[in-house]
Amino acid sequence: MTIQLLDTVISPEAGVQKNTGGPPSGTGGPPRGLMGGPPGRPTGGPPPGFGGPLPSGPMAKRLATLDKKTVYLVDTGFGGSYQFMRQLQKWFAENMPSVTTIRKRKPGSVFMDDNNELWEEVKVKGNAVVLGVAG
Repeated sequence: MTIQLLDTVISPEAGVQKNTGGPPSGTGGPPRGLMGGPPGRPTGGPPPGFGGPLPSGPMAKRLATLDKKTVYLVDTGFGGSYQFMRQLQKWFAENMPSVTTIRKRKPGSVFMDDNNELWEEVKVKGNAVVLGVAG
């Protein structure tokens, strides 16, 4: 069994921080080189052909309120995400009725984007996004 570790950590306070590789300190993971690849060669991350570098630049500023805003609820297609987004949309309707929610399914594979149409729509029409997986 192979365990994949995140190569980056995103924090609203600190932005994107690069990890030095290997498991986070104190997690008791195997030493570098014993994670499924040859010794001395970094391993982990997506398989070849999947994903790519994270976009650089600042994260979006946090909204002061969701009142009268449009929130996109994006279902990735992963098992259970459709039901989760339906429940979240119902929660918004009952608890924050001034928030407009738009539920969409991300096109393409669960793990990759096949086009940018959805993200362009969100940039133009939305104020916030909940991108969800479930399981």
